[in-house]
Amino acid sequence: MAKQDNSNSTQDTLEKKEKKAPSTQKYLDINEIRDDCVILKDGSLRTVILVSSINFALKSEDEQEAIIQSYVSFLNVLNDFPLQIVIQSRPLSIDAYIAQIEDIQRKQENELMKMQTTDYLEFIKELVKMGEIMSKKFFVIVPYNPTGDTKMNFFSRLYNAISPVNSVRLDRKRFDKYRAKLFKRVDFVQGGLQSMGLKSTILDTQSLIELFYNIYNPTTSPQQPIAKNNKLNFEEE
Repeated sequence: MAKQDNSNSTQDTLEKKEKKAPSTQKYLDINEIRDDCVILKDGSLRTVILVSSINFALKSEDEQEAIIQSYVSFLNVLNDFPLQIVIQSRPLSIDAYIAQIEDIQRKQENELMKMQTTDYLEFIKELVKMGEIMSKKFFVIVPYNPTGDTKMNFFSRLYNAISPVNSVRLDRKRFDKYRAKLFKRVDFVQGGLQSMGLKSTILDTQSLIELFYNIYNPTTSPQQPIAKNNKLNFEEE
């Protein structure tokens, strides 16, 4: 009987420890996403800009020189805040495209066109076998930290890596104020990108949700679409 009591006591202790253990979400820096902004748990804000690419090698020598000079000028005026440039590479799935070509092949009545479609289909399949086809996206992250863009020392970064992040609550008034200052920076950055011939667009709330969902769930995200943001629950102040 005593053995059974000890077993029950051990089970209760394990259950209490599991309840006290912080969830994975507590270790993430993101507090919430709203109004096209990422709000971090330290009260700072981020906006993500999707940027187009240019084929630098195909430009003339004068065009290349102009792009380089525009980029240097752009970097020289970035004195008030830092920027983060992120390149995301992901395997590109063309299964849907292959299925579409196969459907065209089956429905094709012209024998010559059917043969050409078959050859093209085989070419695509061989191309896929030769190596993974990758897609690249380019992002610029613009920050705003109301306490100033200060650098953390090694021990501060280590503590944040192993400890849950404490959440700072932002009321609507402070959020609107910080957001307005953030988007002034965004306008400035987009102007600099445009001077280099780069097109850019600000990711809206739904796009931000999908971006981070895909980052944290790279395996399941292609097969599991997420709900639209009007169907998700957000914390409102």
